[in-house]
Amino acid sequence: MKKIEKFKGVFPAFYACYEDNGDVSIERSKALLEYLIEAGVHGVYVGGSSGECIYQSVEERKAVLEAVMEQNAGRIKVIAHVACNNTKDSQELAAHAESLGVDAIAAIPPIYFKLPEAAIMQYWNDISAAAPNTDFIIYNIPQLAGVALTIPLFNEMLKNERVIGVKNSSMPVQDIQMFRTCTNFAETREEAPIVFNGPDEQFFSGLVAGACGGIGGTYGLMPELYLAIYDAYQKGDTARGLELQDKACEIIYLITSSKANMYAIIKAVLAKAGLNLGSVRKPLVAVDEIDTNVIEEAYELVQNVKRELKK
Repeated sequence: MKKIEKFKGVFPAFYACYEDNGDVSIERSKALLEYLIEAGVHGVYVGGSSGECIYQSVEERKAVLEAVMEQNAGRIKVIAHVACNNTKDSQELAAHAESLGVDAIAAIPPIYFKLPEAAIMQYWNDISAAAPNTDFIIYNIPQLAGVALTIPLFNEMLKNERVIGVKNSSMPVQDIQMFRTCTNFAETREEAPIVFNGPDEQFFSGLVAGACGGIGGTYGLMPELYLAIYDAYQKGDTARGLELQDKACEIIYLITSSKANMYAIIKAVLAKAGLNLGSVRKPLVAVDEIDTNVIEEAYELVQNVKRELKK
C-alpha cells in the first residue's frame, strides 16, 4: 500500500487523560480511543502537544501508548509521537513504539537550546535508528518548538529511507506544497512525501494544497465535523467544505478565547457530553468559573453541528 493511501484522512491528536487525582488514566485513555473509533476517524496521533507530552514522564507516555494499542487492536492507524528533549529518552520511546507495532513514529525538533540543523538532523536520525522498521514523520511546529523545518533540512532528512513526510503545523498553506514536492524524495523514491495538515483552522485548504489528511488538536472535540470536511473535499464540493470549515473555525475561536488552556476547555465540553477525561496537567491552566460561559456555548455549538450533520 502506498504511504499516502495508508495515512489519508482524519487523525485526531490524542488528548492526555487523567484521573481526578492527576495521574495518567489508562481507562479514560481507552474510553477516548473507543469514542474516536466509533466516530469513524481514520487514525490517531498519540503523545503530541494534545497529549501534553512535555509534561509526562517516559513511563507515563509508554503506558498511554500501550493502552491505546491494546484497545485499538489494529482497527485504525496509530502514529506515536516519541520526542523528548533529549536523544536517549526519545530513542527509548521510539523503540517501545516499534515493539507495539505502531504505524509510524513522529518527533518535533529539540527545544530550548538553539541547535544547528546538523544537530537536529542527527537527533531525528538517532530516533529513527532506534525504530529501524518503522516509518518516521517529522513534526514541524515552529511556533512552539522555536525552530522551523527548512527545505534543505527536509531534503537531507529524506536521505533516511524511513522518513516519509511531515506533520506540518506551520500556518502558511504554501509549506504543504513545498514539503510534498521536495526534490530528493522525487529523485530517489517512487512516492512523493506525505504531508499532514496541522492547523485545524485550515484543514480544508490544506487538503486542497495536497495534504494527505489532517492531524489536529480539536478533532477529538468534534470528529464528525472534520470527517464531513474531509468528505466534502473528496467529493470536490468546495462550497460545502468551506461552509463546514467556517463552523469549525467558529468553535476554535471560541474555545481559545477563554482564560483556561484550550485542552482544558475541550475536556470540559467532552465531560458535559458524557466523556470524562480529567483536566490538564500543571502548569497548563485548568478551567475555572470564569470559563463556564465559554464551555456552555462551545457545548451547544458542537451539539448543533452534530445534529445538523445527522440530517
